Amino acid sequence: MNRAWRKSQHSHADACVEIAWDPEGVRVRDSKHPGGPVLHFTWVEWKAFVTGVKEGEFDGPALIDQA
Repeated sequence: MNRAWRKSQHSHADACVEIAWDPEGVRVRDSKHPGGPVLHFTWVEWKAFVTGVKEGEFDGPALIDQA
């Protein structure tokens, strides 16, 4: 299992999260604070999260054009 921290190639230099895989699941941290808190997701939780993202479950409200 790859335990090295990885950042998306689509991320900005100062605004991104990093992930690392381990045998129990996925760890997530703020790239600006690598010594800060780390979230840990089991593989089941991670799969549910990724599925929710793909299905738009976490999309915010649509922006209304005020122009």
